Formats: sequence, structure tokens, C-alpha cells
Amino acid sequence: MELRDIEIFLMLAEELHFGRTAERLRVSQARVSQVISKQERRLGAALFDRTSRTVRLTDVGRQLRDDLQPVYVGLHESLERARLAARGVTARLRVGMMPFNIVDLHLYWKEFRSRNPQWELEVRQLVYPDPFGRLRNGDFDVLVVWLPVEEPDLTVGPVLMTDPRILAVAADHEIAGRTSARLEMFADFQHPMPPSIPEYWEESYLPFHTPRGRTIERGSHVTNAEDLINRVGMGEIIHGFPSHVTRYWGMPNIRWIPIPDLATLSYALVWRTDTENEPIRALATTVRELGAYRF
Repeated sequence: MELRDIEIFLMLAEELHFGRTAERLRVSQARVSQVISKQERRLGAALFDRTSRTVRLTDVGRQLRDDLQPVYVGLHESLERARLAARGVTARLRVGMMPFNIVDLHLYWKEFRSRNPQWELEVRQLVYPDPFGRLRNGDFDVLVVWLPVEEPDLTVGPVLMTDPRILAVAADHEIAGRTSARLEMFADFQHPMPPSIPEYWEESYLPFHTPRGRTIERGSHVTNAEDLINRVGMGEIIHGFPSHVTRYWGMPNIRWIPIPDLATLSYALVWRTDTENEPIRALATTVRELGAYRF
């Protein structure tokens, strides 16, 4: 099995969706199907159970995933270390962003690079589902996520930014003309949330109940920002964001309404305690010395 074929198989085993797998790997959906079909023919067994609505790993697929994952990670890391060494780079620090990588945060990355030219800094956007899982499995070295984070195996570092909350609704939504949105009215509408995140962490972003005890209903799960804002614009949902998103989504079909009774969000560096290293400590020091950005 070629390295690219292994990558396609493992990504599909993670996403369980041909379209998202193709999108993340920047290949065609037909290419993903072709690779999986070729391997199934070679093995003489199905790797995935597929219907028009779902994709699931078979027992053979799960076994292959479990066997290939550590091999692929080790090979990929070896090749990456060789590539960096050839450029005189001794380490790479991968940062996953839950907020957008807004220009106001670039001063941290530029300062880190200026102080540490021997290390490569890679800053990428996180997909919504299971961000802590992606940190634990080694996809990222550091996350920038909202607080609180109460995971026993993770270290919470300095805060990069604090941001007030703002509600996004469709331009023709019944509350679009309001100058502010109270948390109590949230119980009247559907709200999306990502799958596979801790309950306490979800509660800190959007409470499960209003001040009067009414349930704030969650609708179907969303996995990425584009789907989320599209569904808001279609009038299917409303959603409370940190205010920095308005710099990226100046869309004529969206209205932004301040939420005075939702606390500001603080976003901090978070990393696995057992993988803390010199580049992580250097980034944390850079953020502490520059201080948190406030909107």
C-alpha cells in the first residue's frame, strides 16, 4: 500500500465521510473511492460498510486502522524531521486554532518566529469535533481554545485573547432588528453545537438553560465554520459567536446582535502535559510577555 493510499484510508476511517475526506486531503471523491476499492480487492474483504447515509468501519477495517495508524505516524514524523533538518530547522510547533487566526493574533506568531528562527511554527484552523482528541493523538502540539479546560492530562497556559459575545441571525429572522439579545430568548430557537466535546466545555460556551430554567435546545451537529454560518444565513439556526468573527463574515444576509448577559470568552494555549517541550514553553513565554489581546 502506497503512503498516499494509507493516508486516504486513515482519513476516511476518521471522518467516515467520503466528501469530507476528499476535501481535507484535496483530492477528488472519486479518488478516495478508487483507493478504498483497490485495497478491498487486494485484501479480499470490505473495509467499510457503506449506505447512502452512513459509512462505518468493518471489523477488518478497524483492525487495519489500528495496525496502520502508529506505522503511518512514525513514518510521517521521520520524513518530516528529515525535511526540517535539511532546512536547518530543528523542530516544528503545530498550533490548532479554535478562534479564527485573526490578524490581531499575528503579533504572537511573528514574535515567536523572531525569537526562535531554528523552529518552524505552523498555525492551522481546527475543525469542531473532538479538538482535545486531535491534541492527544498528535495532530497538534498546542491548541488555542476557550476556557475553562478541565482535562487532567492537559496543561492550560496563558490567555491570548478575550472576546465579547455576539449573536448571528439571518437578516430576515424575527429578532434581526433587535439592538441586543438576552439569553432568555435563546430557548425559543434551535442552536447547533459540535459533536464529541466535553459537556462542561459546551456549557461554558452556551448554557444548557436560560436564567429562568428553560432548556436551550441543541439541533443537529455542525463540524465546520462554513456549514455553521451557511445554516445561520438560511434561517435554520441562530448562534452565539465571539465578536472577532464579524471581521471575516461581513455577509449581507447575516445580522450581528450583542449578547450582554453572556460572559466574554477567554482563549488560552493548551497542550498535553506529557509532551511539553522547549518550543511549547517558548510560545507560552512569548504570549505571557506580550499579554492578552482584548477586544
